[in-house]
Amino acid sequence: MAVNLATIESVTKVYGTRALLDGVSLGVSEGDRIGVVGRNGDGKTTLIRMLAKLEEPDGGRITHSGGLQMAVLTQHDSLDPKATIRHEVIADRADHEWLGDARIRDIIEGLFGGLDLPGFADGLDTVIGPLSGGERRRIALAKLLLGSPDLVVLDEPTNHLDVEGINWLAEHLQKRRSALVCVTHDRWFLDQVCTRMWDVQHGEVHEYEGGYSDYVFARAERSRIEAVEEQKRQNMARKELAWLRRGAPARTSKPRYRIEAANALIADVPDPRDKSELMKFANARLGKTVFDLEGVTVKAGPKLLLENLTWQLGPGDRIGLLGVNGAGKTSLLRAMRDAWASEGDVQPTSGVIKVGKTVRLAYLSQEVAELEPTTRVLQAVEQVRSRVDLGKGREMSAGQLCEQFGFGKDKQWTPVGDLSGGERRRLQLLRLLMDEPNVLFLDEPTNDLDIETLNQLEDLLDGWPGSMVVISHDRFFIERTTDVVHALLGDKKLRMLPNGVDEYLERRARMAAEAAAVAAPAAAPAAAGSDTGLSGGDLRAAKKEMQKLERQIAKLDEKESKLHAQLAEHANDFSKVADLDAKLRAVREEKEELEMSWLELAEQV
Repeated sequence: MAVNLATIESVTKVYGTRALLDGVSLGVSEGDRIGVVGRNGDGKTTLIRMLAKLEEPDGGRITHSGGLQMAVLTQHDSLDPKATIRHEVIADRADHEWLGDARIRDIIEGLFGGLDLPGFADGLDTVIGPLSGGERRRIALAKLLLGSPDLVVLDEPTNHLDVEGINWLAEHLQKRRSALVCVTHDRWFLDQVCTRMWDVQHGEVHEYEGGYSDYVFARAERSRIEAVEEQKRQNMARKELAWLRRGAPARTSKPRYRIEAANALIADVPDPRDKSELMKFANARLGKTVFDLEGVTVKAGPKLLLENLTWQLGPGDRIGLLGVNGAGKTSLLRAMRDAWASEGDVQPTSGVIKVGKTVRLAYLSQEVAELEPTTRVLQAVEQVRSRVDLGKGREMSAGQLCEQFGFGKDKQWTPVGDLSGGERRRLQLLRLLMDEPNVLFLDEPTNDLDIETLNQLEDLLDGWPGSMVVISHDRFFIERTTDVVHALLGDKKLRMLPNGVDEYLERRARMAAEAAAVAAPAAAPAAAGSDTGLSGGDLRAAKKEMQKLERQIAKLDEKESKLHAQLAEHANDFSKVADLDAKLRAVREEKEELEMSWLELAEQV
């Protein structure tokens, strides 16, 4: 029987006149992996802070088992600004000690992208004080994971991590023996890591078995059984359940119980998007040309990010854009935005960006636009437009769209200055959509948004007729709202990935393995040739064969890039796409064989 680690008994917490938590009783046992969800402001962070005894309840009590070791990641770290990363994370261990520990190496490589901490000027000896909030948060997370607590409590651990980092963290937490309580808005992460869910709403906490997919099903079923008045929320839950049951084949967590009931519940739910109808609307609104890039080079200061890029964003295209930090995702969108805003007068370093004459672009950047603090929410939206056409005959007033984005009638009269960061983000997005754009550039749109608001945004975008490019580390959002994934892999090229996020992770892992294989023999002393077991002549022959293989692999890389470009060019010609896809698979198989041969030779050398 699992040992109980922490207990919350009849806990109440009041802020002003509002009861955030009212008589809540919960327990955490050994082996539990609990995800905490709910709207922003409903008390998720307050709940886990009280669980960790960082905050006192107004009523009830919280008890921990004797000798409980707990590690907590809060929104604000307690790192010493004068200390170095080495001091906080490695605790001044000698290099040979921590480098010999596979667990430490795995955590540092997973969270920082390498043992030399690329992106930090002085590596492990970088002083913490001047670092950004995101960098400090990764350091705090690494420090926490290096310990061996009985219970790990994490508040938004995926913030400031890229897709690879989130994937690594999910795998790491799956292997840990510690119990886990985690607040996050990343639904893919919840599905991978959690086996129970706490849903915080209106002062209560509802418990559900299973991961996020199971939670969505149980919530929809509960709404049906109880004949909930909020028909809109019920329909949205059913729509999301349909996506989870029919969606991306890579999804690993499907509802694991009452499958027949789930299928009956979604039997009459259509696909999230009618792609052909939306394409028809998009062509009518945009014409044939949206953005055409020919031989474009993009720089950030002196750094070359993209070179000789030829790419097209067509009417109705919904593209997810992935890439390592600093590869040029945001810079690419900015170059396209600048060309549109200047009506073609501002162009990149080299090449040409052609913009369609009917393009109305809305660009959601990572920075939240500042508004007059005394302006009311509804006034801020009506400053843009009082009604909006959402396509397919759908029209909404400013007030109705405010409600869809979580601003109820009372909240609509709140001054902008009193809004939280997440609420300001929602308002920024809302104002963009009110301007009736036909092209959307969304740069990290999920930042600071709770799951319910994300569901509402996805529902709104399902019927939105136009072209869209989304940069996001939220894998669920990318899969849910876009049709095609492109990636910047750090080689100054943009590639289409037919298998989406999974292919991106596979490619990045392969690139890392290749880089390690190349670095290993290069790091060995030249004199080590006598220890390889090969004669001098055989050693020279092996090295010559490796160089030959490297040239062949480089040629196949070029061939692969051309095939990706052709796939993008003929995306609507299904017979052509099938033929090109077969050629691409053949090239990949040949390349993998050559890479294996190279690795075998590298081991001998």
